[in-house]
Formats: sequence, C-alpha cells, structure tokens
Amino acid sequence: MSIVRTAVFDLFRAHGITTIFGNPGSTELPMLNEFPGDFRYVLGLQEAVVVGMADGFAQVSHTTALVNLHTSAGLGNAMGAIVNAAANRTPMVVTAGQQVRAMMTMEALLTNTDATMLPRPAVKWSYEPPRAQDVPAALARAFHLASSPPAGPVFVSLPMDDFDAEVDEAESLTLARRKVVSRTPPMPGPIADLARRLSSAVNPALVLGGEVASTGAIEVAVALSERAALPVWTAPLEGRLCFPQDHPHFQGFLPPGISLVSAALGGHDLIVVIGAPVFRYYPYLPGAFLPEGASLVHITSDPQEAAKAPVGDAIVGDARSALELLTEYVTPSGRRVPPRGRPQPEPDLVEEGGMSPISVFAALAEAVPSHAIWVNESPSNSLMFQDHVRIGADGAYLFTTGGGLGFGLPAAVGAQLAAPRRPVVAVMGDGSMHYALPAMWTAAAYGVPLTVIVLTNREYAILKWFGRLEKVSGIPGLELPGIDIRSIAEGYGLATRHVTTRDELTAAVASAVSAKGPTLIEVPIISTIEDLNR
Repeated sequence: MSIVRTAVFDLFRAHGITTIFGNPGSTELPMLNEFPGDFRYVLGLQEAVVVGMADGFAQVSHTTALVNLHTSAGLGNAMGAIVNAAANRTPMVVTAGQQVRAMMTMEALLTNTDATMLPRPAVKWSYEPPRAQDVPAALARAFHLASSPPAGPVFVSLPMDDFDAEVDEAESLTLARRKVVSRTPPMPGPIADLARRLSSAVNPALVLGGEVASTGAIEVAVALSERAALPVWTAPLEGRLCFPQDHPHFQGFLPPGISLVSAALGGHDLIVVIGAPVFRYYPYLPGAFLPEGASLVHITSDPQEAAKAPVGDAIVGDARSALELLTEYVTPSGRRVPPRGRPQPEPDLVEEGGMSPISVFAALAEAVPSHAIWVNESPSNSLMFQDHVRIGADGAYLFTTGGGLGFGLPAAVGAQLAAPRRPVVAVMGDGSMHYALPAMWTAAAYGVPLTVIVLTNREYAILKWFGRLEKVSGIPGLELPGIDIRSIAEGYGLATRHVTTRDELTAAVASAVSAKGPTLIEVPIISTIEDLNR
C-alpha cells in the first residue's frame, strides 16, 4: 500500500510537473509535508500573484501549471487572476486545502463551504473528492481536462486529512501512467471546401488568435500565408504572438469595436479566423459585423466559441491541424498580389519635460534582444506599443485577454522562470503595477532576471479616454499622485533606475537584460488623451 501524498507527487511527476506555485496556509501543510527534493515551490505573497505567475509559466513552457492555494480565503483572493487564466486559455490545475472531513459538516473555521461553487464559472471543472482514496484520480482527471481543448483552469478542493490515507499502489501507478491525447483535427471535407474558397477568392484575409501559438503552429500559419498570398491580422485583444509581426504579410492588430473591425477588414471578400473568438469586442461601437460583400469562416477548438459567434460559419477542430490541411489543400496563388507590409511607425517625438510613449517604445525596440519575451500591461499605450515593438518569430508576447489588471507583472516572473535563458521585459503602467506588487518580492527572492519598464503618468489615462468616448465627465479617482514606485521596488529587493532620455533608457535596458536579478526602470512620460487614438 501507498499513501495519498506519495501517489499525488508521483502523479505530478508523470505529467512532467515539478514546479508548484503557491501561497500555503494551515490547510495546505499536510500536502507539503516532507516536500520532495526534486520539486520547486515558488512562493507568492498574494494569491492573485501566484495564479498570474503560473499563467505566464504555463504559456511559455507549454505545460500545465500547478497552483496551491489556501482554502476559500486564498481561492477568493485568486479569483480575478483565475478569470484571466480562463480567458487566456491557460492549462492550469488550481488546488486549495479544505478543513478535515470530521469538521466539514459543522462548518468549522477554514471550511470551504460548497467548495466547488466559488471558482465557477471561471473554471472548466470544479471538484471535491468524496473520499481520501479518490484524490489521485481527481487530480489525474484535472490534468487531463485542463490541457484538453479548449485549455483552461480547473479546480480541486483537497481536505487536509486526506494525504496520509492509504491507497492502492497499483491503482495509483495506473493513474500516473494513463495518457489522454486531446488534439482533434477538423473534418477534412469542410477544410477542403474552405481551401477551394480561399483559392478562388479575390481578396481573402487571415485572422489569427492565441490557439495558433498554443498549438505551436506559427510556422504553419506563415507557410499558409505565403502559399496563398494572404494578408494576416491578429484578432482583437489577443494575448499571444500568433504571427511574426515583422513579416511582410502582417497587417497589424484588429481593433475591438464592431464597426472598427468591419472597417479594418474592408475590401476583403473572405475572412478566415483561426484560433480566436469572432470577435472580442469592447467598447460597444455598433455597426455591420463584416464589410459589405464579405463572408467569414471560423475555425476553433471550442464549440462554445463556435456557437456564440454573431456572424459567419464555423468549423470545430484543432488550429494546427486546420492550418496544416489548408496549406496542403490550397492552390498556390499565382495571380494574387502578395500583401504589402505595415508602414513604418511614425517617427520619434521629442517632447519638452519628458519622453512620449512613442519615444520609449522606439528605444525599447532597438535595445531589447530579438529573442525576448515581452509582457504588456500598459493599457493607455498598447496601440503605440504594437506599432513600434514588432516582435519577430524568435520572440514572444503575453497580454491578458480577460481585461483584468494584475496579470502583467506576475506573468512576467512566471515567464522568466519557464525560460531562464531568455530576457523577459514587462512594460507596465504605473496604475497597473499596483494590482500585483508582491510579484516583485518573488522576482527578487528567486533571483529572477526580469526587466520591468514602468511608464509613469500618475493617472489612469485609459479611463480618461473611455470617459471621453462615453461622454461622461467629473469622474473621481483617476489621478495617482504621490507614488514613489522606485522606493517600493527597492523595498522588495529590486535594483532601480530613473531615466528621462532615450539614451539613458537604452543604456539602462542593456544593463538590466544582462543582470542576474530583477531591475525596475521608471520612465516618466508625457501623454495626452489624443495619444490613445494614434
């Protein structure tokens, strides 16, 4: 016979997981008793930070992340980050401790009452094993579900007295060795029909989403684009690099408004969307969903996404398989003129009294190595970032598609832990920084060589832009005076720099990306509401 704890860690090993992100409490200590030497426990000082780090780690490592939280209190603190992970389609197993079974009925202190209800509907599956002996099977099921398309977080509640219970060793080994293959190609017939439509269309376009990246299909997307002379857009509010942004076929990032998407795709008669929703919209800017004369075909692994799309036909299946089949079936374009690349970004602006966001991003584009992983959580400057920082096939990009702040800083820490030999640069707004400050402690404590660029404008600039759009005024709480972000970072153990010129920024970044620990670089910026429309 074996015990639950041994069976659980054997199961983790079988799934290639030896890193646990957590913030434990008393109900989690029995699981961590005699913690195995071949495992790494990455501590976060707040639960949303823990989940954010796991999110970035999973996306960069292409594995399922494992999270260890403290009963209902810790799970509640983490819920916003779990919502982001669900929107990001990040495979993640979230566990939380539970009171001992003998005291659950009386709802003693730290009992997670109705434990499976709290994380819904943000998770794919939520479960509490009815017996201690069912814990390994529940976790095995959780790993299979988290990684099955569409990937996403799942939750398992674990009573604290379960881990020393005996289990059948043979059954545990069978669970650990069991594999579930989840990749499901779309039906060849509809893909062949779509390939014929692509071949005969006058001016088709390709719109790509995060599933292209998560299935490792970027090179296949490039091959399809080049074979059929297709212009390529990134879907609205996408959180991953889906296509090399320096490729001549890349046209840019679709805006998230209904009328704006339609206008951006004007002139295209066939629009093929792969691995993204149709579409992520915000704010509400009504209009036609598609330009006049255009049709749309949507390929997604998520039947829910296929069902809720407001326009177009849908094919349910794996993004990589669909791209491979389309590349095989489509007729090479001999008559279609290859698309022209994006125009060069507008020139650097020289401002009195500080740098503009454009100045900052132009400098970063030159200073940061091409194989860097970029994380962006500077909402008011995202459009300018996308225009100036053109990430090639060697790089990577993370951004939360869930709309909630607090993702960027911990995700960058997790990304660096997943890829320690690659530079990671997080571009943060001074407002966004404060949703996940404790991530800086983890970066310093674990020696994570992260570069954090904080664009300081001492306001929620994006909300001022929305205020103008929504025709409201006199809104309180949009100013952020009196914050010394460098002192805060130094208190957590980071090296810091304060720069005011492009040359200073370039030198600071060169030093930071070669450092052995985390560095925060504060850049005061001059920005106006009009900048957001660029």
